[in-house]
Amino acid sequence: MSFDNLCKLLSEKHPATFASWVIGTPQPSATILKTELSIEPIRADYLTFLQLENRILHLEFQTRLESNPPLPLRMLDYWVRLYRLYRLPITQVIVLLLPPAPDTVIETVFHVENTRHEYRVIQMWEEDPQIFLENPALLPLAPLTATTQPQALLQQVAARVNQIEREQKATISAYTQIFAGLKYDKGLIRQIFREDMMRESAIYQEILAEGEQRGEQRGEQRGRLAEGRSLILRLLTRRVGQLSLTLLGRVETLGLEDLENLGEALLDFQSITDLEAWLNKLRVE
Repeated sequence: MSFDNLCKLLSEKHPATFASWVIGTPQPSATILKTELSIEPIRADYLTFLQLENRILHLEFQTRLESNPPLPLRMLDYWVRLYRLYRLPITQVIVLLLPPAPDTVIETVFHVENTRHEYRVIQMWEEDPQIFLENPALLPLAPLTATTQPQALLQQVAARVNQIEREQKATISAYTQIFAGLKYDKGLIRQIFREDMMRESAIYQEILAEGEQRGEQRGEQRGRLAEGRSLILRLLTRRVGQLSLTLLGRVETLGLEDLENLGEALLDFQSITDLEAWLNKLRVE
């Protein structure tokens, strides 16, 4: 799964939150707009169309400016198609995840002779991190925000992830680490997030030792194993595609420690071959 595609996933899961962020005012009525635009196929995997109150929001995420056709022409093209369908005002916003090369001009307008079309560009490296730290839906993007102390920001992000309720924590942590990989060393990411998980784990085990019976502990461990296995399988499918029955069976036999290790390793996977190699290495060991 590409970073652009993961952004689309998050924005369609939390449309009101993302719309409120990019528009700058609360948008409680934001809903996903599933639409087909005529003429030529578009890169729908990377676009989010939201229906606001009397307005369409076209939200697009990019890791880089390079595009064919060029972004300004594409934005004009999408605007025309959307307006033809809905005859509503359209706000177009590109969220640029990474800064371009020095001296690169970030265009926000298409202009040829009498034709002029404008759109907005949000540059993640200039965004206030506090907005993202305060909202779990936006938290995965927090590592990419403005800072003069990158490692301190990453530690702050990890601490915030650790405060999220358990049902959401594993997924948000995984997404956050994936986005952090655009900017930070992967070893540093693992170190910081593993330290927070181990800290929580130590506290949790202490509580168990004080009050829970051995049978309840075993039941809790089985629950954690099932939860972890389900999450890892979802992340693997999004990362490398649908698993074969053979690979599915091999993953389902992994213990809790191996699942945790796989959760870290899959951040580096590019294809199903990487998963097979990881499982084969585990079998040898």
